[in-house]
Amino acid sequence: MSTTKTPKRRLQPRSSTLLLIAGLMLTSAVIRISLEAGPAFAKGTSDEAMQAETQPENTPGTRTSSAEFQHLLTLFQERERALEMREKEFEDRRIALEIADEALERKLAALTEAEQKLRKTLALADVAAEDDLTRLTKVYEKMKPKESAALFEEMDSRFAAGFLARMRPEAAAQIMAGLSPTVAYTISVVLAGRNASVPKN
Repeated sequence: MSTTKTPKRRLQPRSSTLLLIAGLMLTSAVIRISLEAGPAFAKGTSDEAMQAETQPENTPGTRTSSAEFQHLLTLFQERERALEMREKEFEDRRIALEIADEALERKLAALTEAEQKLRKTLALADVAAEDDLTRLTKVYEKMKPKESAALFEEMDSRFAAGFLARMRPEAAAQIMAGLSPTVAYTISVVLAGRNASVPKN
């Protein structure tokens, strides 16, 4: 009886030791695997993040932002072209206005010069006409009163009155005496009207 019980008591401590050693080895293996897998997992996560950064166009939000940016860039380019066209139009108008102003200045200068020449011509004509009238008046004064009266009888009353107003009073009186009463009266009315329009002091 005693020989069968003794081996059982010796087997129990040996089995507990084996189980403890096996548990320690398993724990060590788990720890080793965890330590080796941690850096590998972190490295894989980092690689995935880097790939995501280097390939942003694969995400829907990035594609949308790129399309909006391209659209805005196109709008800005069209606006710039429109502004350049407007600027060119303004420059063309400015050049056209400058040309028109220069042409207008030349025309005004030509008109001013022509006006000055015309005034000189009219002044010369007035002087010549005055000289002619003076000479013709002297001719009528030197003619015989009867001959002068015959000429004045045919003249327009205002024209005749102008000559008589230039003559010496005695010569004019002799010519008036040789005129018909009707013509003499008409010339007298014209001369009176001229004198009436003269300002008085």
